[in-house]
Amino acid sequence: MSDAPHPAYVGLGSNLDNPASQIEAALDSLKALPKTRLVARSRLYRNPPMGPQDQPDYINAVAGLSTRLGAHELLAALQQLERDQGRVYEGRRWGPRVIDLDLLVYANAVIDADGLRVPHPGLPERPFVLAPLAEIAPRLLIPGLGSVADLLGAVDTSGLIALDGPCDPAAQP
Repeated sequence: MSDAPHPAYVGLGSNLDNPASQIEAALDSLKALPKTRLVARSRLYRNPPMGPQDQPDYINAVAGLSTRLGAHELLAALQQLERDQGRVYEGRRWGPRVIDLDLLVYANAVIDADGLRVPHPGLPERPFVLAPLAEIAPRLLIPGLGSVADLLGAVDTSGLIALDGPCDPAAQP
């Protein structure tokens, strides 16, 4: 792998312990990743839980990174940030969580390996990922799936509420 930086997009989600603050803390942590710059971030969005409905609404956002980390290294770093922020893996699929960091897209890579699938397999049907991703990378082509704009146009966004606050497409660490 070359030492050139690669674009990567990370989905952030939380529905416990002041979710908006959890997302902001995770964004701050992304800024501190080695060989990585936070180059864009979306607004925050509130949306109903995707899985079990007996949990609070989620707050979601997407971050754009420029990284020299490999995809597996970046995933490991994201998982460490989750643990550092208090994420506990309880095995309940789509259950409540303090923080969730998903590697959505890594350069133009298509990866299907143990523990890492890129593009993220849930990306095309998740409006809470597509809407914030469209804010910061509206022309992005997702390998094997098409454009963010086309994918966003194919999902129901009626449950999403964009929270007040600027979209900062030029966020610098």
